[in-house]
Amino acid sequence: MQYHWLKKQNNNNLIIFFAGWSFDFKPFEFLDCGSNDVLFVYDYNEINDFNCKFSSEYSKKFLITWSMGVFTAFLLKNSLPEFDRKIAINGTPFPVNDTYGIPLKPFLLTLRHAKTGLEGKFYQNIFEREEEYQKYLTTPVERSIENRESELKALYEKIKSTDLEYDGFYDFALISSNDKIIPSKNQINFWQNNAPYKLLESGHFPFYNFKSWDEIIQAVR
Repeated sequence: MQYHWLKKQNNNNLIIFFAGWSFDFKPFEFLDCGSNDVLFVYDYNEINDFNCKFSSEYSKKFLITWSMGVFTAFLLKNSLPEFDRKIAINGTPFPVNDTYGIPLKPFLLTLRHAKTGLEGKFYQNIFEREEEYQKYLTTPVERSIENRESELKALYEKIKSTDLEYDGFYDFALISSNDKIIPSKNQINFWQNNAPYKLLESGHFPFYNFKSWDEIIQAVR
């Protein structure tokens, strides 16, 4: 895993964000951090225990996870600090699952053709509207395609080899109504019995609907 501070100015509040597969921090730099220190976690080619000693410096802590980051943070929950609120966005702890995540057949197709998808189609499908995709292209992911391709293989190996039982870890879920990556109905199937959720009018990448990290936290109130 890689870590990047979007902001670190010894604020009282800490936000830890776990990104989805194939992303880095570049497309998220537009979000105003406000009075929060924001730590961005990405690149799951290797998933290691989280060193959270620094978290004791903060009076309030929030966890926001997105897509494959929902699974990864849940996998690491025993090494994460205690949070005031934990929010899952467009993901579940069972990311490759015919009922609760990406159905197996389309996932395997994505895995098999990951390089081709990463060269364009995948990112187009992430957004609901063409203008959002064009906005993304002004600050795109900077990781190499090979790095992103190997990440998906590593994630799938971890998913296959991990037997998880959900224990009510997340406090709230945000679900996009037009998610072309993880079907909205499958997300609802999971969260309707496990946490309160709210529907967003957006695609898999809903972040252009917000101006700040605080707005994301306030959306679940």
